[in-house]
Amino acid sequence: MLFQTPTAPEWEPLLIAAWRAREHAHAPYSRFRVGAALQWAGGDISPGCNVENASYPLCLCAERTALCAAVAQGMAPGQAQALVVVTQAESLTPPCGACRQALSEFAEDLPVLLANRTERSLHLLGDLLPLAFTGRNLCKDSAIHP
Repeated sequence: MLFQTPTAPEWEPLLIAAWRAREHAHAPYSRFRVGAALQWAGGDISPGCNVENASYPLCLCAERTALCAAVAQGMAPGQAQALVVVTQAESLTPPCGACRQALSEFAEDLPVLLANRTERSLHLLGDLLPLAFTGRNLCKDSAIHP
């Protein structure tokens, strides 16, 4: 199985894409730039960065911009394979609650690698968001979650 350890070579293309995306972050208010990269079925990688707005509730996190880019490129629920989140912070930065919820729609068992320039930590999305609310909670016959 891929993505089993934080140092597995499979992470390298995602790390490169996430660091590159971070360079494009629009973070004039927080000055906290974040990059993300989501790999999905077929090995496609969709990068994302945070995009802030003077109206703070309209800000988008890097993880959700990567997710939206993947969906726009054709990713469907169940096709997300791995996510990387990178920052320059001293401590590793996990996805916020909104990002965890949005990602859970596509893969509750998604491997999530958190990284900065000196360390990495590997988690499963289900551990970061236990008992996620998903399509299966809305109706018994959900086409998304049988």
